[in-house]
Amino acid sequence: MNRLFSLRRLIALWRKELVQMRRDRVTFAMMLGVPLMQLVLFGFAINNDPKGLPAALVAPTQDRYSRAIVTALELTGYYRFEHIAGVAEAEALLERGAVSFVVTVPSDFGRRVDRGDNPHLLIEADATDPAVASGAISTLSTVAAQALLHEKGVESQADEESRQQLQVVVHRRYNPEGITQYNIVPGLLGVILQMTMVMMTSMALTRETERGTMENLLAMPATALEIMLGKVMPYLAVGAVQVVVVLVAARLLFGVPFVGALPLLLVGVLVFVLALVLLGYTISTVARTQMQAMQLTFFYFLPSLLLSGFMFPFRGMPGWAQVLGELFPLTHFLRMIRAVMLKGAGYANVQAPMAALVLFALAFALLALARFRRTLD
Repeated sequence: MNRLFSLRRLIALWRKELVQMRRDRVTFAMMLGVPLMQLVLFGFAINNDPKGLPAALVAPTQDRYSRAIVTALELTGYYRFEHIAGVAEAEALLERGAVSFVVTVPSDFGRRVDRGDNPHLLIEADATDPAVASGAISTLSTVAAQALLHEKGVESQADEESRQQLQVVVHRRYNPEGITQYNIVPGLLGVILQMTMVMMTSMALTRETERGTMENLLAMPATALEIMLGKVMPYLAVGAVQVVVVLVAARLLFGVPFVGALPLLLVGVLVFVLALVLLGYTISTVARTQMQAMQLTFFYFLPSLLLSGFMFPFRGMPGWAQVLGELFPLTHFLRMIRAVMLKGAGYANVQAPMAALVLFALAFALLALARFRRTLD
């Protein structure tokens, strides 16, 4: 009769699991890679108080007072003036997300300062993501007023009347009330599509292999392109249903405004979903089992979620993290859908993210076709 507990049997089972773990390289890599990735991303890349935000200056007459205010704003670390533009150009920059702020100094600003006639300064902020603009706006009035007093040489006169000479008017564009749902809900469409489309499609070929039907599929007189399209096209229909559900819920449940063109949005969503299903199909050509496909999907999903600008402000991340974020389709999709839904942007203002999504779809398709094998070896 076998003993209730045998150290020899336990060691044998332990050695067997170690061998199996060593053979399953994908799982072993996930065990080491995911914690390291989380540590690096959360430790270095995540920042809820973004600095160095791009801004545009509209100043018809750049006098010493306006220059002093601009310098003071840059010294706060929140603003980085990259453009000196006219009114129309600044509006276009703000609409397509090239800048986060537009600072407008009226043409009679200097004369009104010299006369003590309560000069006004206009700040327009892209408030589609309330977390981005909040810190920069909170320090705006005090910094601008102090810079003006310093330039006038009356900084020592710290009475309330002197500090109230400058009137800073802040316009929170596209989301005046700072409602978080206006930023989160459109982005959720991209997150939901990515989570479901990539995972389901990544199991397309691995399921065939595990069920033993891959031989029949390879024996069919079908090309690699036909097999790929046959696998991914049904999931496009599933993605279309999800798009309808999320858009209807966004409008009826959360009251998210929809000021852009619906056809433009649908085209962008279609290209995004196509890129996702092709990515999932590419993963299925690498994974040997459905478990490996799920693990690779999660390994892709986590950095995409953190670096795309969905959970944390994109401009608050360091430069290297922003470069990595540009490598994910979700980053460009978020820019496109928020611009169309909240800003009413046309194709001219979203052609950059749309072109990026098209390139992702083409790259994933070519990679999947290159990875496809006509044998099981």
